[in-house]
Amino acid sequence: MSIERFETDKRLSEAVSFNGMVFLTGQVANDNCAPDIYIQTQQTLASIDRILAENKSDKSRILMATIYLTNMDTFSDMNRAWEEWVVPGATPARATVEVSRLAGKEYGVEISVTAAQLSA
Repeated sequence: MSIERFETDKRLSEAVSFNGMVFLTGQVANDNCAPDIYIQTQQTLASIDRILAENKSDKSRILMATIYLTNMDTFSDMNRAWEEWVVPGATPARATVEVSRLAGKEYGVEISVTAAQLSA
């Protein structure tokens, strides 16, 4: 079985697939994003949707999500966007952790997921 890497540069791949699974790197909001965590989460989830679709998967097939917040006081704003987005009855296992900072000071949320690919 081969390992496939997508949107690869010298530092990382946006996604890696192997054996019917796709692993996404941590996704963040768009460049120059607003400080609002609800909006940042919506943008992050849209990025996840795009990368999953490019890798023969979708949000209903997410098995595990890890969410990183720079301020746990924004947990409810992130959850509001998450609950609007997630597929009812197909919610993945999930962990949410507070971190001191992310790759850019403008980011308040980062989400990484692992999903099953659609059958060929």
